[in-house]
Amino acid sequence: MEILVDSNVILDIITEDQRWLTWSSEMLALYGEDHTLVINPIIYAEVSIGFERIEEVEEILSPAYFRRDALPWEAAFLAGKCFLNYRRQGGGKHSTLPDFFIGAHAVVAGMPLLTRDLARYRTYFPRLKLIAPNGKD
Repeated sequence: MEILVDSNVILDIITEDQRWLTWSSEMLALYGEDHTLVINPIIYAEVSIGFERIEEVEEILSPAYFRRDALPWEAAFLAGKCFLNYRRQGGGKHSTLPDFFIGAHAVVAGMPLLTRDLARYRTYFPRLKLIAPNGKD
């Protein structure tokens, strides 16, 4: 089975986040054993922000560990519609559109999403299978 890995899970490990490091590390280790871990260009871009050189990012997001999938056009459409719904409900403009691309990609590709951002994905992608802390899926 394939699992799309949200950037926040990867960033927890890179930044050694005190709250989430253990959970994120354990989940990547657990699912990495017998599943294909997938990232897309949006996730790659979000993770890359903290690095000066592409070689550093390539080491962290090695194709030997993460399969790299393109973002499907259908996912871009769905992301735009979900983001519009978010804005109509009073959501702010800043830094949320990437999450909609990630959630839409997982939905369109039929992959579960490994994330710790349960609320937003559950709200805007109610049928998306989530692997999250205290998630029921």
